[in-house]
Amino acid sequence: MINETSAVAFRQNLGEYLNLVQYRKDSVLIKKDGKPVAALVDAALFERIRAMQDRFDALCDRIASGYSNLPEAEGMAEIEQACAEARRETADEWRAAGRLPPLAPEPKRSRRAAPLKAGKTKIAARVIGEG
Repeated sequence: MINETSAVAFRQNLGEYLNLVQYRKDSVLIKKDGKPVAALVDAALFERIRAMQDRFDALCDRIASGYSNLPEAEGMAEIEQACAEARRETADEWRAAGRLPPLAPEPKRSRRAAPLKAGKTKIAARVIGEG
C-alpha cells in the first residue's frame, strides 16, 4: 500500500512511517506544498529499483551504440516502426484472448475509379502520362 503524507507530518511521525515500511512493506509518498517530492520504500524494493535502473541504462547504451552510425531521423523512424509493430502484435494477442474488442471491419472499396468531372480530364491525363 502507498501512504501519502506531507513533509511536516513525515518529519513529526518518522518512526511510525519507518515501521510501516519495514514491517508492512508499505511505501510512503512525501509531498511538499501538495506536490510529490520523495518516497520512502523498504530496502529490498529500493535494491530492485536500482537493479532495474542499471539494466535500463545498459539497454539504452546498447541501443545508442547500435544506432551510432545512423542519422538520427532514420534511427528514430526505425524505432517507431518497431514499436508500432510490437503494439500491433500485442493488440492482436489481446484481441485473441478477449482482452480487447475486435476491430471494426474496413469499409468496402469500389474497384472502379470514380469518373472525372468535366474540365479535369486534361489535367488528369497529364498527371497519368497520357497527354
